[in-house]
Amino acid sequence: MDSLEYSVYQIFLSGGWLMWPLLICSIVVVAISIERFITLNADRIIPSGLLARVWQQLRNKELSGERLKELRDSSPLGYILAAGISNSGHGRDIMKDSIEEAAGQVVHQLERFIAILSTIANMAPLIGLLGTVFGMIQVFADIVLYGTGNAAQLAGGISQALITTAAGLTIAIPAMISHRYFERRVESLVVELEGQATKLVDAMHSDSMRQS
Repeated sequence: MDSLEYSVYQIFLSGGWLMWPLLICSIVVVAISIERFITLNADRIIPSGLLARVWQQLRNKELSGERLKELRDSSPLGYILAAGISNSGHGRDIMKDSIEEAAGQVVHQLERFIAILSTIANMAPLIGLLGTVFGMIQVFADIVLYGTGNAAQLAGGISQALITTAAGLTIAIPAMISHRYFERRVESLVVELEGQATKLVDAMHSDSMRQS
């Protein structure tokens, strides 16, 4: 095990100083992926049965200012529903506008950090390629100085020059997969949020029309 760790460490060092930015990129990808996976939990964003409970409280006139504040702070869906309920007395259009404004803020929070994954996915291979270019320049400089007599040494130098490209691709591929996954996850959550908010608008205003 110690020899394996030493070998990985030696490979890392042989890649040159550009391996350090790549290491930072890999840590960022892992950290963002874990944070977004926890944050974008469907039960946390859209608690099951929340809309039904809110509607029941509205019908029973139990949704006081304090409960409305609790609803706003409970979840992203609760924040959107509370924004609509707070402006429901100003008409359907005003209620929909307030919901859309609140939904825009929620979507911004859901998309937080995801763009960084895309940036790293595009940037890591370029950093790796830059490291390879630097490495090849060094290889050709050694050829000029020492000739091509030692083929093994030249092969070793070329393999070291390619380490950064391999490292960049190793980071970029998972970063791209994570970016696509979380992008689709946010899209599905937004569709569900919009559906829940639309149900509330339709229910409240159809109910108010019947009462009038």
